[in-house]
Amino acid sequence: MGIYLGNIGNIEITRKGSESDLYSVVNPGDVNASRNRFSFDFDEGSLISGDLVELTTTDGTDLDFVDATGWRDGVVQESGNWYIFIDELGGIKLYDNFDDSLEGSVAGLVPLNAIARDIPIRVAVRDRDKRLLACVTDYELNTNRETVDVTALNDQYRQQYSSLISGSGRLTAQWDYVNEAGSEPVNYLMQLVLRTEIGSGFHAKFYIKSANTDAAGGSFAATQTNDALWWEFDALVTASATSFVPGDIIVSTIDFVATGPIKLRARTTTQSKLLQEDGSPILLEQGGGYLLLEGEDDA
Repeated sequence: MGIYLGNIGNIEITRKGSESDLYSVVNPGDVNASRNRFSFDFDEGSLISGDLVELTTTDGTDLDFVDATGWRDGVVQESGNWYIFIDELGGIKLYDNFDDSLEGSVAGLVPLNAIARDIPIRVAVRDRDKRLLACVTDYELNTNRETVDVTALNDQYRQQYSSLISGSGRLTAQWDYVNEAGSEPVNYLMQLVLRTEIGSGFHAKFYIKSANTDAAGGSFAATQTNDALWWEFDALVTASATSFVPGDIIVSTIDFVATGPIKLRARTTTQSKLLQEDGSPILLEQGGGYLLLEGEDDA
């Protein structure tokens, strides 16, 4: 029997896309080409730095305020996708990558052009990138199935019927607002609570064991290095708190509730195979894999 330590897990989150689009107009005075910065009217909290947004004109014209060098094919079009950085005054800068957009750096900044006309736009958050949540110290996930009392008058024992499943939990991480490459700082989840238009939703994978990690203390540890087990679900941030203690690391706590199904998934290297009489596995006709026993989940 293996003994597993909590240091072989992690949390992977994906920013949720917008449930409703934002509509506004970019006026000539809204574009500052010298600073590669523009603005438009939107409620505070609707967008946050690091969002991948899709900008589309609603009148069929091109996004002339985005320089041609900011497009993959070098041709200005009516719709495009960029990461955004929002400064303290609500100004927006476009970036070609996530890491630079969080910091608002010069690297990766998309040049802008001055315009002489109003451009009506639609803005939608389209982020689907998966990133590890940085500096997590612990997490817990609780699942609960409600029951309905179906006891009849002539029953001698109380009868229960299983009903809806719900989930909730809490995670703790060392507070930071600067990202490491390929990761999300916990400050992002704190911002989700204040998000108005899109809401505080995110998609998460809570790993019990990550791939390419050694299981501590088990006799099968050598064969389990590439195994991965995790919970996967959509969630809403319901509360956040930050603890300040002199001389200690600043720690943030995030409370969340699951929305929709909660799946416990596994990907192992010891999947069962259908065998022939001589003991060799049955190969798929397409090649490149074995025919697994029905019910095995290699998600």
